[in-house]
Amino acid sequence: MVLAISACTTPVSLKEPIKPVSPVTPPATPIPQAAVKPNVNFKAVSFADLPGWGADNLTETWPVFMASCNAMRFKPEWKEACTIAKDIDVRDGDAMRVFFESLFTPYQVINPDGTSEGLITGYYEPLLRGSRTRTGPYQTPLYSTPSDLLTIDLGSVYPELKNMRLRGRLVGNRVVPYAARAETEQALAGKELLWVDDAVEAFFLQVQGSGRVYFPDTNETIRVAYADQNGYPYKSIGRYLVDKGELSLSQASAQGIKDWIKQNPTRQNELFNSNPSVVFFKEEKLADPRIGPKGAQGVPLTAQRSIAVDAQFLPLGAPVFLATTQPNSAQLLQKLVVAQDTGGAIRGAVRADYFWGFGTEAGEQAGRMKQRGQMWLLLPKSAS
Repeated sequence: MVLAISACTTPVSLKEPIKPVSPVTPPATPIPQAAVKPNVNFKAVSFADLPGWGADNLTETWPVFMASCNAMRFKPEWKEACTIAKDIDVRDGDAMRVFFESLFTPYQVINPDGTSEGLITGYYEPLLRGSRTRTGPYQTPLYSTPSDLLTIDLGSVYPELKNMRLRGRLVGNRVVPYAARAETEQALAGKELLWVDDAVEAFFLQVQGSGRVYFPDTNETIRVAYADQNGYPYKSIGRYLVDKGELSLSQASAQGIKDWIKQNPTRQNELFNSNPSVVFFKEEKLADPRIGPKGAQGVPLTAQRSIAVDAQFLPLGAPVFLATTQPNSAQLLQKLVVAQDTGGAIRGAVRADYFWGFGTEAGEQAGRMKQRGQMWLLLPKSAS
């Protein structure tokens, strides 16, 4: 048996992830070929090859890019570009376009099989109602990270497994897998962070990776941020229903899944337990409701300008030009975004989770988004 190996994630968005985002010993030497990421090509192109590049309002992306620059400015390959960026007028979109075209090279991301298209999904920050104690309608727990959860960085031993983590717990002198979702009620008793009034929304909160909780008794709203997860890879409950013949692919949106649960309430646990991954949360103060949750890069996400990617293939903090379509639509969505997050479900080169922001409308858009798209990675010419 082998321990669960998962990527460092946020959900997920639910992101997928997110990112994400099995028992017992670390992989033996040599590393199995399946554990080594497949070859991905990056094809250098010109900015004229980016569909819609000239029409995008870069002033919307600029503060997002600058936030990532602030986190990466000490990296040699980013130092020049991030230093020059400080002198750009935040209102001058034309100067921003010249900046990118002068200092960056766009690379089209090509999948290992040679194709250039991939899946673009969406995620958001939901709002739930909760309580710090188990009372009345508040019967569904959100868990904090258990103290006996072990996390081993495989990349420190095997460079091929950079961004991969081994999670489990100690039993005697052996490391065994942590509890899967079906076992959480017993295994995590006493680890409850707080309680919410909707089990379905609590599950989808784990998919998104972070959210807000409103306490009616104190009129307080807090943020619950991703803290860790139990080590099992994320498995889509939408895919589970499709494979069971319960829903078609077109019906397997967040809205479609929630409708199915309403019609099949006795099968809710069966459905949820098909995804063994459990996300643990930590509480954060909501100082400014206008600021999004922090992504895997450690900077706040920005609605419709931040994406989650697979960090095995695309570097966090880098600008990415995204060409896809609006949810359930042929209307073009072509804009410069920044890779600032990961997710348990975000796996592959041409694969992104588009952050829609906070609230009900953002949730509607995110839940319907399952589009095809292309991606171009922008890297400083000094890093090319």
